[in-house]
Amino acid sequence: MNGPRPRLDTLTADEVPGVFTRAAQGMFPDPDSSVRVAPLCGPAAAVVAFTGCFLVSAPVERAWWERTLAGAGSADPLHPRVLLALADHLGTTVGENDAVLVAPPSPAVSLAPPVRLLPFDDGHPRVELARRFRDDVRAWTTVEGDGLLVLGRGLGGRWEMSMDVVPHSRARGLGRALASAARAGVPRGEPVFAQVTPGNAASLRALLAAGYRPIGQEVLFPLRPQR
Repeated sequence: MNGPRPRLDTLTADEVPGVFTRAAQGMFPDPDSSVRVAPLCGPAAAVVAFTGCFLVSAPVERAWWERTLAGAGSADPLHPRVLLALADHLGTTVGENDAVLVAPPSPAVSLAPPVRLLPFDDGHPRVELARRFRDDVRAWTTVEGDGLLVLGRGLGGRWEMSMDVVPHSRARGLGRALASAARAGVPRGEPVFAQVTPGNAASLRALLAAGYRPIGQEVLFPLRPQR
């Protein structure tokens, strides 16, 4: 199968965090249609799309990407054939195809969480899922127990958040409050990233209302076994 030949560039593991730091500041990679190939830079492998370019981070060689993209007849590493080939090569599954959003660093003054939170260390499914994709996972619950906030360090060491709101407390602004609280839970000056399936309109609206903005698209490949 023949298709467009992708332009492949190589990044070191140390260069990957800067890609996301700059994206959080509104400075994106050049839209040159290239695929930037990096080694594994976190607990999970990843395929990331920015406008007009891609970043791939996985424990595979550049030559593998060349062969696989050529075999798929596509210069797009998010092509379904490529995603399935990567999952098979890594012995894992294809994760959700998510939009990636970021909340810029908080102001110089420390932010107080907009909702009262208590440390949480129960075996909640969202916490266990986070531990497959992130390091240094911490979690908090609302006093009423109707909301959960999870923070951890994921791809390129970036701070990532996820949240859960019980059905009876939705449409009350709690999701937006939890998304805002995530910014107060990371070191000052650090942005917070979030991944959300585009079809999850409620979470997407909550993140946008809390000041997060979309920067790209991402598929993660878990490398840790499910507990």
